[in-house]
Amino acid sequence: MAYTIDVQSTRRQPPALARAVAQAAHEALAHRAAPDGAGLTILLSDDDTVRQLNRHYRGEDWATDVLSFPAGEPQPGDAAGYLGDIAISCDQAERQAAAKGHPTVAELQLLAVHGVLHLLGYDHLDAETRAAMWAEQAAVLRQLGLEGIQPTEDDHSAEDDQPAGADHDAE
Repeated sequence: MAYTIDVQSTRRQPPALARAVAQAAHEALAHRAAPDGAGLTILLSDDDTVRQLNRHYRGEDWATDVLSFPAGEPQPGDAAGYLGDIAISCDQAERQAAAKGHPTVAELQLLAVHGVLHLLGYDHLDAETRAAMWAEQAAVLRQLGLEGIQPTEDDHSAEDDQPAGADHDAE
């Protein structure tokens, strides 16, 4: 399947890093059989930018690792549809990777997969939905050769208070 994955960055990143993040997003889309031509944007940024987005869209004044912003219903004439936007804090990914002892690029790929799954309707508000999302995430990570990478559990989950349109993760 062909997907449009636009990786942008607020700071200079090696091209290989952007390709790895795009590859992870593509794997997640393909694994879930997203429609051919579906698109999304991933913003690789810093704690300050993600904190501003989190405060503005969720009312949470702290930096998180990944935020997902589903685009909503496709517009008329939009065959595959634009799925939405994902914002990832590279600062948070670096800290999480260091704490777990794996490369930052692997953490960024995990966060990209996680964000894509949110755009595709997955969530982890309770044990049942978390188990389903974690199983999908693990399957995609296996396909990427990253089976040892696990999400970080954080106590910042205020997802029940989340405004419509923004999916939060402090994983």
